[in-house]
Amino acid sequence: MADRQNWAPLEVSPSSVGAGATPHGLVDHLRGIGDLTGLLAREKAVVFRGFHVTPAELDEVLDLLLPNRLAYVHGNSPRTKVGKNVYTSTEYPPEFTISMHNEMSYAHQWPARLAFFCDQQPETGGATPVVDGVRWLAALDPEVREAFAGGVCYRQNLHGGRGLGKSWQDTFETDSRAEVESFLDGTGASWEWTAQDSLRVSQVRPATARHPITGAEVWFNQADQWHAAGLGDETAAALYQIMPEEDLPQSVTFADGSPIPAEHITQIRDRGLESAVDVDWYTGDLLLIDNVLVGHGRRPFTGPRRVLVAMSD
Repeated sequence: MADRQNWAPLEVSPSSVGAGATPHGLVDHLRGIGDLTGLLAREKAVVFRGFHVTPAELDEVLDLLLPNRLAYVHGNSPRTKVGKNVYTSTEYPPEFTISMHNEMSYAHQWPARLAFFCDQQPETGGATPVVDGVRWLAALDPEVREAFAGGVCYRQNLHGGRGLGKSWQDTFETDSRAEVESFLDGTGASWEWTAQDSLRVSQVRPATARHPITGAEVWFNQADQWHAAGLGDETAAALYQIMPEEDLPQSVTFADGSPIPAEHITQIRDRGLESAVDVDWYTGDLLLIDNVLVGHGRRPFTGPRRVLVAMSD
C-alpha cells in the first residue's frame, strides 16, 4: 500500500485480477478473496470498476461485500430506502458539496463498512471524495486537536411528522415510541419527549477513534456537519434568526457543553476536503470503504446522479 501522503483507494478491474468484465466476473472474484476484512484494513478503500454491475445483480454483490447489511436507524441524513437495507446517498441539492465524514460517527454504534454503487453517473462532477482519517487528524492544528480531546456532545431535535429536519419516525424507521425508547436506552444517550410529539436526544461521543485491527487513531466525529458554521456564514445567520441553536434539528458543542468556535469548524471541514482523493463515478462501479479508516463526502454535480449506499457491521 502507498504511504499515507500518497494514499488512494485500490482500484480493481477485470484486467487487474484476471476476471470477466461482467457482474458475474466480479462475483467470482469476490468469492475467491480469502480475507476481505484484512484487505480492507490494509487498503482502506477499494474501487471495483469495469464490471458493469446493474441493479439486478446488486444484491448478490452486496451480500459478498457486506455480510450483515444494516438498516439506517438513527441516521441523520435525508435518504430513501430502495431495497434490502439499500438507500439513496444523501439527498442534498447537487450544487452543494457534502463535507467529509465517517458514517454515523455520532452514534453509539456505527457501520464498519460502506458500499456505494453507481446506478447512474452524472453528466459532470459528482465524485465521492475519500480521506484517510489519520491524514485528516494530522492536518488539523495542534490547538484544534487539543480542544476536542474531551469529545463532543451532539443534540438532535426530531419532530413528530411536521417541522424542520427529519422526524423521529424517519430517523428510527418506526412509528412506535416504545421501540425508539428501547433503542435509545441501549445507547448511553439522554432523551426526552417534548411538545407536539417531538423528541430531543443528547449524546457525548469521542472526537477520535482507533481502528480495531490496525490500531490507527483517526479523526472520527461529525462536529463540522452538526455545527451551523459548517453550513456557511449566510446559512448559519439565517438559522439563528429562526430559532436558538439548542432548538435546531441538530447541533453540537464540546462534551462539557461549551461552544465550539466557528473557526475550528471551518478548519476541520476545509482540511478534510483538501486531504481527500476523489473517486469519479461511472455507471456500474462500486466503492467499498472501511468506515473507521476512511471518511467520505460528495462533490457538486450536474445532470441526474444516482448512487446507492449500504452498510454492514
